[in-house]
Amino acid sequence: MASTRTTRRRLGASVAAVLAVTVGAGVLASPGAVAAPAAMTGATAATTGEANLPLDADIVSTGDTGYLTSRTDGSGNKVLEWHKYADGSVLPISTGTMGHDSASDIVVTSDGGSMVFLRDMREGATWSASYDLASEFRPGAQLVGVVGDNLFVKVPTGSGSYQELWQLSQADGVAKKTKRSSNSYSTDFKVVASTSDVLLVLSSNRVSSGSTSRTEYWKTRTTVNSDAVIESGSRENTAPWNQGSTGAYTADYEASVEYRGGVTELVVDGTYVHKRFAMDASMSGAVIAGITRDTLLYGVPGKAVADGTLSPLYARSVTDSTAAPYKLLEHFSSVAHAPDGGLLVRGATADTDGLFRIWEGNDGLPSATLVADTGRLKAVEVTESKVPTAVSLEKPGTTVPMEWTLSRANATVDLTLTHTATGKKLTTRLSQPVSDSRFAFGWNGVLEGISAPNGAYTWQITATPTDGVGAPATARGSLQISRRANPHDFTDNGSTDVLARDASGALWRNDLFDWPSGSQVTTAKRTKMGTGWQVYNQIEAAGNLAGTSTGDLVARDTSGVLWLYQGKGDGTFATRVKVGTGWQIYKKLTGGSDLTGDGRSDLLATDASGVLWLYKGTGRSSAPFATRVKVATGWQIYNQITAVGNIAGTAAGDLVARDASGVLWLYQGNGTGKFTARVRIGSGWKAFSHLVGAGDVTADGRPDLIAYGPNGTYVYRSTGSTTAPFSRLTTNLYAGEGTKFNNIA
Repeated sequence: MASTRTTRRRLGASVAAVLAVTVGAGVLASPGAVAAPAAMTGATAATTGEANLPLDADIVSTGDTGYLTSRTDGSGNKVLEWHKYADGSVLPISTGTMGHDSASDIVVTSDGGSMVFLRDMREGATWSASYDLASEFRPGAQLVGVVGDNLFVKVPTGSGSYQELWQLSQADGVAKKTKRSSNSYSTDFKVVASTSDVLLVLSSNRVSSGSTSRTEYWKTRTTVNSDAVIESGSRENTAPWNQGSTGAYTADYEASVEYRGGVTELVVDGTYVHKRFAMDASMSGAVIAGITRDTLLYGVPGKAVADGTLSPLYARSVTDSTAAPYKLLEHFSSVAHAPDGGLLVRGATADTDGLFRIWEGNDGLPSATLVADTGRLKAVEVTESKVPTAVSLEKPGTTVPMEWTLSRANATVDLTLTHTATGKKLTTRLSQPVSDSRFAFGWNGVLEGISAPNGAYTWQITATPTDGVGAPATARGSLQISRRANPHDFTDNGSTDVLARDASGALWRNDLFDWPSGSQVTTAKRTKMGTGWQVYNQIEAAGNLAGTSTGDLVARDTSGVLWLYQGKGDGTFATRVKVGTGWQIYKKLTGGSDLTGDGRSDLLATDASGVLWLYKGTGRSSAPFATRVKVATGWQIYNQITAVGNIAGTAAGDLVARDASGVLWLYQGNGTGKFTARVRIGSGWKAFSHLVGAGDVTADGRPDLIAYGPNGTYVYRSTGSTTAPFSRLTTNLYAGEGTKFNNIA
C-alpha cells in the first residue's frame, strides 16, 4: 500500500510495533504503542547492561520505566515479572498467566481465556483495571491487539463465523466500548502494528457470488483514538494472512507478513517502495520484528534450522535491492516494542546472551546494545582433549580411545579423522554425553570400510552449541597408527589382501578383516585393479621385494618375461619393471616368504625336470633377485608349491607342496634357503585349485594359508605345530565364486 505521507520522521519519533513472539514462554501476541515522551528515560536506562535476566525469561512488553518478562518456574507455572530500569528491582505480576505487548508502562495480562488485566507500572501510579471480554461483549470474544491501555477485541456476531472489531478502553473510570468495523461479512481481525495515533490492521471478509463464496484479505490503516471504522480510509487488498502474521509501522513504511501460494512473504510499502521478500522453506515461520529507518528486521524466533542451530534475527535494506540480508543477532526468541520506537529483543550475539535494545545507530543502521545479561556461558570451548599420539592396531579388537571435554554439554560435536597420505576421512557425530560435558569416541580402526592404513593422521572436532549461542569451537591434533608389516598387504594397513583374476582378464583385490568373528574370516572391500591381466600365465604376490613397506607383485607373460609391479601402499602398483626373460622354463613360481632369514622376501621356482631353484631377494627394484641357487631335485611330483612363511616356529620361512594324490607336505625352512625333511600334513587337498600363502590373516603373529576351489574357500590358520600346522576357518571370501577366478595370489 503506497503511502501519500511526505513527512519523513525517523524511528525516534515513531513506533514499530508487533506482537511479542516467544517460544516456550507462553506469551501471546498483542502489539501496540503509546505516545513517546519527551525525555526517553527508559532508553537511557536500557543501555546500562548491568541488569540480570533469568535464563529462561522472554521479553513481553516494555515502557519508559521498565519491561515485562515471562518465564516458567520449577513447578511449570508461568511467572510474569516487571523489571524497573531505575534500580533493577523486579516486581511480580500476580494477575493473569499470559502477557501482551502494550509498548507502554501499562502491563496487560490475561488468563488465556476471557479475563484481561491492566496495571500502570509507572512510579506512584495506582491505576488498574480488569475486563471479562465474554461479559463486556459476548462469549468467544478474543483480544487481537493492545495499544497502551486500549484493547482491540474481535467479537463473534452470533451469525455464522462473522466477527466485529471493538475497541475497549476507560474514560473517567468507565469502560468505553467502540465498534471499529462495519462490514457485516468480516471473518477475522488482527492489529499488527501501531503508533500512538495510527493502527495497522489486518482483516478478512467473505464475499458470495451466487452459490460460491471466497475470502478476501485486507490491510487497513486507521487511527487509534477515534470512532472511525477500519473499512474506511486507506485500505488495500492483500494475500492471505493468519493470526500468526506480524507487522511494523513507521512514518515512512508499513510492513506485514502474508502467505502467497504457500510461501511466506514479508511485504513492505512506503511512498516510493513496494517490496515483497519471499522466504524459503527454512524461514516459513518468519515474523517481522520491526523497521529501523530503512532496515527491515525479521527472523524465525526460536526455530532451529537444518544444521541444528537457531535462526538469527536478520536485517535487510528495504531501499537497496542489491544489499544482502545480514545477522543482527545470532538468534532470538521474543520481541517487545518501546514507546520511543526501539525494540527489546531476547536473543544472543556470538559472545553474549540476554536482552538487547535495538536502535538506530549513527550510520542509520540498527545496532544492538545489551540491556540485561543471563550470565550464561556464551561461546562453547574445548577445555581438554585426550587423544593418544601413537596407537598400534595389531592386536584384534584394539580401539583408539578419544575424549574431549567442553565448557558446556549442550553442543553437537563432529569429528573428522584424516589419513594424511591418502586423504581418506572418517566423519562422525559423537553421541551426547551421559553426564557432564565429556564427549567420547572409540575408533575401531576402520576407515572407509577397511582396516585403517598405517601412518600419520590428523583429527579435528567442531563443537556447535545447540542453543545457537556463540560460534562453534574447534580442536585439532595428530596421531600415528601402526600395524606389523604383512607381505600380502598392498594397502599398508597390516591386513591381508588377496588378488584374483577372472576369465575376462580383470584383476580384483579383496581386503580382509584380520579379526575373525565367530571363527569366520570376513572380507572388508573388493576393488577392481584393472583389466588386461590375461597376458600373464602366472601372477604371484611376492612380498616386499623392493624395499617399501607393502607387498609387491610379479607376473610372467606368455613369452617368459617376468615383470615386477611394486606396491605403492595405497592398493595400487607402480609401472611394471622388466625383471628378466626366459622364465617360461619354470612350471611353478611361489614367493612372499623370507627363506634365508635376512628380512627380505625370496622367490622359488621349479623347472620341468623337477629342480627347485631359489631366487634370493635383493631389495632393489631394478634387479630384485640374486643369481639363482639350486635347492633340490625331484620336485616334479608336486603340482602346487606355496611359500607360507614361518608357520612352524623355525628361523625362516616354510613351504607346503601338494602331490598328485592330494597329500600336502610341509617343508620347514632352515634359514639358509634349504629345508628340513618333509612332514606329511594331510590328504584331500586336491579339492582346491589354488593354495595361497596369505600372510597373517588372523593377526595372531603367524602366517596363514588360503585354499580356493570349486567347493569353497577356507582360511587355514597356522597353529605353530609341525605335525598339525593348520586349523580350518570359514570365510565369506569368494563365497559362491569357486570357479570364477583362474589365478589367486
